[in-house]
Amino acid sequence: MDPIALAQKLQALAQSGLTFSQDQFDIERYEQLRALAAQLMAEQFSADPLQVQSSFSQQQGYATPKIDSRALIVRDGKLLMVREMDDGGWCLPGGWVDVGDAPRQAAEREVLEETGLQVRATRLLGVWDRNQHGHPPHPFHIYKLIFLCEELGGELAISHESLDIGFFAADDLPPLSLTRIVPLQIETSLRIAREGSEPWCD
Repeated sequence: MDPIALAQKLQALAQSGLTFSQDQFDIERYEQLRALAAQLMAEQFSADPLQVQSSFSQQQGYATPKIDSRALIVRDGKLLMVREMDDGGWCLPGGWVDVGDAPRQAAEREVLEETGLQVRATRLLGVWDRNQHGHPPHPFHIYKLIFLCEELGGELAISHESLDIGFFAADDLPPLSLTRIVPLQIETSLRIAREGSEPWCD
C-alpha cells in the first residue's frame, strides 16, 4: 500500500477509535496509532511530525473522506478556470463542501465567490477518488465531485481567493493546479458533458 494511503488509513482508524473508546488503555493505544500515522505522513511530506499530529488531532468523530465540489462551465466552447493563490496553477472553480451545503450548492457558491458568476449545477459529471488519479499527496482522503453548470448571470470578477480567471480552450489549458485537478478529470468530464453519458464513478 502507498505510504500516504496507509497513513490516511491509520489516522482514520485512530480518529474513529478515539471517538468511540471509553477504556483508558484503548484510548492510549489509539493515541499511539495516531502518532505513528503522523510520523509516517510527516516522512512523506518532510514535515514536522508534531505539526501533522496536531492537524490530525483537530479531526473528531467517525473519520470519513472530505468532499471537494468543482464546476465545469463552458462558454463558446471554452472552460472557465481560476488561478489559485497558493501554487499559481489553474483549476475548475470549486472547493470544500461546507456542513449544511448540498454538494451542488457548494459548487454554485464557490463559483460565485471565486468568479462573480451566478450558476446552476445541472448535472453530476463524476465522483473521483483523489488517491487514484495522480494528484500530489494530501494528508486526508478526498472525494472530488464535478458538476456541469450553466450560467445564470453576474460578471467575471477576481476575488480574494484567486489570482486570475478566464476561459480556455480544452486543447490549450494553462498549467494546472494538480493538487486540485488533473487533465484526465477535465477531459473525462468534458466528454461526459458532450455525450450525455453516465457520470464517472471510482
